[in-house]
Amino acid sequence: MAKGQKPKDPNEWNPAAYGRFRTLRLRPALDLLAQVGALPEGKIVDLGCGAGAAGPALSQRFIGRKIVGVDTSPAMLAEAAATGAYKRCDLADIRDWTPKKSPALIYANAVLHWLPDHATLLPRLVGLLAPGGVLAVQMPRQYGAPSHRFLREFAAEMFPDRFDFSGWQPPVAEPAAYARLLAPLGEVEVWQSDYIQRLAPAEGAHPVRRFTESTAMRPFAEKLDPSERAAFLARYESALGAAYPTEPDGTVLFPFRRVFFTLKVA
Repeated sequence: MAKGQKPKDPNEWNPAAYGRFRTLRLRPALDLLAQVGALPEGKIVDLGCGAGAAGPALSQRFIGRKIVGVDTSPAMLAEAAATGAYKRCDLADIRDWTPKKSPALIYANAVLHWLPDHATLLPRLVGLLAPGGVLAVQMPRQYGAPSHRFLREFAAEMFPDRFDFSGWQPPVAEPAAYARLLAPLGEVEVWQSDYIQRLAPAEGAHPVRRFTESTAMRPFAEKLDPSERAAFLARYESALGAAYPTEPDGTVLFPFRRVFFTLKVA
């Protein structure tokens, strides 16, 4: 490390790694946006905006509105600000984020699955909205698929001193649970989609590993030293090859499940 250089934060997001699959990640974001109807006056909050992939679509959909990005990652916020889609980009933790003025839309694409206790979190977010405002949420619900299940199983087997999934519960519930939770709070629409993603060949790694390494794999890799990480990845790669075989053209089909909901308050 060079003199005066700060050590890299292992929890910091890598915009370049996350952006490798920008087009695939953007599609559900646009599908969510398409289901947002009329809004009252007020700003648009892109909650967990990341690198701002959805920012241009939000600004085009809501011309003349103030678009605000919120995220915990300075690196991601810098990328978001560079898109020019946001009036402001705020560094904040969603768990205690509170806007100064009630927004017309809180748009939370692929972020709330990182946070616990949705039974408390979601009503809190709804309560921040302006009258007639909308909460729009999309979360991956991939935890039973091999891509995510292997991470838990192998980590617990190989490194039981750091990983214990006894009593583990998926961070995203089934769609009906959100319909029941949110029904008393406003007009709710809940749906689930399976995206059959075609991943191009990736140099030096299985394509599914490349997809998960910037997201689902991060909490596992952060707890391993280089030699442990190499052994873990070798096992993960081998299992992915069997679960997601290569197609004749060299690509890999990677089914990916996501849950969506919108809530409009009275």
